[in-house]
Amino acid sequence: MSKVREGSLEAPTRHPIPWKETKFYDEEALYREMARIFDICHGCRRCVSLCNAFPTLFDLIDESDTLEVDGVERADYWKVVAHCYLCDLCYMTKCPYVPPHEFNVDFPHLMLRAKAVRFRGKGASFRDRLLADTDRLGSLGEIPVVREVTNVATHSHTLRGFLEQAIGIAADAPLPEFHGDTLEKRLCGHDSGIEPQPTDDTRGRVALFPTCYANHHAPQLGEDLVAVFEHNGIPVRLIQDTRCCGMPKLELGDLEAVDRARSHNIPRLLKWIDAGWDLVAPVPSCVLMYKQELPLLFPDDEDVARVRDAIFDPFEYLMRRHKAGLLNTEFKTGLGTVAYHAACHLRVQNIGLKTREFLQLIPGTRVETIERCSGHDGTYAVKKEYHDISLKICRPVAGKVRQIKPDVVASDCPLADTQIQHAVAGEVKAIHPMTLARRAYAI
Repeated sequence: MSKVREGSLEAPTRHPIPWKETKFYDEEALYREMARIFDICHGCRRCVSLCNAFPTLFDLIDESDTLEVDGVERADYWKVVAHCYLCDLCYMTKCPYVPPHEFNVDFPHLMLRAKAVRFRGKGASFRDRLLADTDRLGSLGEIPVVREVTNVATHSHTLRGFLEQAIGIAADAPLPEFHGDTLEKRLCGHDSGIEPQPTDDTRGRVALFPTCYANHHAPQLGEDLVAVFEHNGIPVRLIQDTRCCGMPKLELGDLEAVDRARSHNIPRLLKWIDAGWDLVAPVPSCVLMYKQELPLLFPDDEDVARVRDAIFDPFEYLMRRHKAGLLNTEFKTGLGTVAYHAACHLRVQNIGLKTREFLQLIPGTRVETIERCSGHDGTYAVKKEYHDISLKICRPVAGKVRQIKPDVVASDCPLADTQIQHAVAGEVKAIHPMTLARRAYAI
């Protein structure tokens, strides 16, 4: 076993992902690198409480004949890979051996490489492909008959049981409903006519990347964002004809599909940047995709870099405006006690907890922060074999919520909101922070 050395005190850096190189898919080289990093993780074990990937790894080692990584069958490495949903928390919050440390540990991107190797060699199941194909699901959801049947099936115990047996979607996992009146339809042609007020680091007007989730499943979230921004003197226009950011395909290891999403979306986003608009997206995973993952997958693409530099988390943007004295702080309604869950893909953006800072400005509001993973993580929580594990991961969050006894739970990740409300059996309602902001402004 490797001797554990002191971690680096330097800021972590990320290496580009050489996914287009042939050696990236060399399975023998992948196994060697997995064994190397697994050995370092075995000697450290700081990340054991983050997700189920690390307990799975450590159990495999502890139950082996040698009590070391060399006693674990290579075929069992994939059990570890299956439980990594690329939340990035181990890299950003726990691991002392990330680059520039000489150990050069990037566990999430090692798991991404493994997923890519597996996808290229063996593909994915029908269920996993279906869940990751958010654009196709969204298009089907716009068909009235399909939408009605799907939404009824979502709440039918009998039909959900059949769905679990047929393709492995957990019968107890909450599923989002489809809206025929999508965000694109609601905001088509929307123009507030507000004159933008630029600051040193914002242009004062925003083009909204709708995200597949907000567009098809939570259009009210997009409308709340527009209302809050325009109440703050920030004109918002919706970017039309976009596709999924590619995060579900990334988690599947389908990097060619990620590339296709990039090729479609980036030119459309650039048109707005060139016209003088900043970009925001209401879902942290989508912002992270443009801020981090695409720039690492396409490090030489100047267009990707321009989008990276122009896109913001919504509350990050609002708090930048606050710094310039342009945030409307005339709130009308207090929110009581808010249990604020800091979503994983927001925490790893390294922008601070801007949503919490915003909520703390509202009189009559007390914010209690929870910085643990909800366990939903894209499609992980809706898969039959992982649903119970996802709820186990969420258990500390649910326990904290019950301890706080809040008036409301809020997470920037809509899926985390759903998972937490499910985990506390509906004892407290989960509402997105942007919806709470609109409520506080009484608009």
